Amino acid sequence: MIPSQRQLSIVVSDWGLYLGSLSHLLCVGYCFCIVAFLHYKAVLEGQNLGTDNVSVIEGEMATISCRVKNNDDSVIQLLNPNRQTIYFRDVRPLKDSRFQLVNFSDNELRVSLSNVSLSDEGRYVCQLYTDPPQEAYADITVLVPPGSPIMDSREDVVSEGNETELTCTAMGSKPAASIRWMKGEQELTGEMTVDETYDRMFTVTSRLRLTVSKEDDGEPVSCIIDHPAVKDLRAQRYLEVLYQPEVKIVQAFPEGLTREGENLELTCIAKGKPQPHQISWLRVDDDVPSHTVITGSDLFIENLNKSYNGTYRCVASNTVGDAYDDYILFVYDSRADEGAPQKIDHAVIGGVVAVVMFAILCALIVLGRYFARHKGTYFTHEAKGADDAADADTAIINKEYYI
Repeated sequence: MIPSQRQLSIVVSDWGLYLGSLSHLLCVGYCFCIVAFLHYKAVLEGQNLGTDNVSVIEGEMATISCRVKNNDDSVIQLLNPNRQTIYFRDVRPLKDSRFQLVNFSDNELRVSLSNVSLSDEGRYVCQLYTDPPQEAYADITVLVPPGSPIMDSREDVVSEGNETELTCTAMGSKPAASIRWMKGEQELTGEMTVDETYDRMFTVTSRLRLTVSKEDDGEPVSCIIDHPAVKDLRAQRYLEVLYQPEVKIVQAFPEGLTREGENLELTCIAKGKPQPHQISWLRVDDDVPSHTVITGSDLFIENLNKSYNGTYRCVASNTVGDAYDDYILFVYDSRADEGAPQKIDHAVIGGVVAVVMFAILCALIVLGRYFARHKGTYFTHEAKGADDAADADTAIINKEYYI
């Protein structure tokens, strides 16, 4: 059946009334939400609840502070990680005497926890009974310092040029420790491994591989533990390095040139680790003179002559190896000057040259004056012969006479 116009008008009118009522309800609901949000925001801004995270070393004391800004007498309480009430205002419902009230006021609830253990670690809740309630969270982190580091080496003694390995272990820490290596003042890098145990603890091991030289003998090597719960925790040992001898020949006598007819004494100084157990002398490319006296590290040759010229070698040995030093003997003529040539004194030479030049200059002046004086005399005598003559022929004769 097709509805009449009157019926259509009634239906449209009813829908208009329904939509108007719905619009009114939505407006009221929206306004209510706005008011509620503003009220909640004002409450939060007026009463800010705050706290701080806490890190504490195992066995020491932790303090939790629940702070309220502009409290309107709302109740403050502290809950443990299991949501059990530790303190309600200034009353402690939890029967754990390790929790003690440090301060209670309208704006703060401060509680201490002594003898902290790993089981105390977790998230604690500061709660403020407002409408709606507020919560702030304090995470307690328990730090466990490692035990004394254990340092070991693959061998106690190592020969120069070889590689050794040292290990350092830090056990039972939380969080995991880190390990640094120092050789003297030089920082070295090791290879570190971290193992976690069943009780959330960590064991850290670092391995250092090191090729040693003789300069490393007696050098301290330290492993240093870095951990937030401990400072300056380290272990140290000294390297013991074996190395072959170092050899040096010293001419004990004579002090200067080695001349014919004199005696020669050489001393071989050898150091090593271990100390050289054998020192021997030889002459390179020839035999040692028959009357040479060798006493341990000393060599003595009496009444030198030029046939003894050559290279004399001292050889020292230990368990690591052999080493030697050479001394070249050159026997000078018996009339050879002793010692090294004297140094030229340039100041003396300059003085001598100045004196010589001054003497030459004085001689030139004297000679100049002498020749000047005799030249004048020559002219005077020549004129005198001419003046005293009676005639020209006589004047020529007299002039030649005076000349």
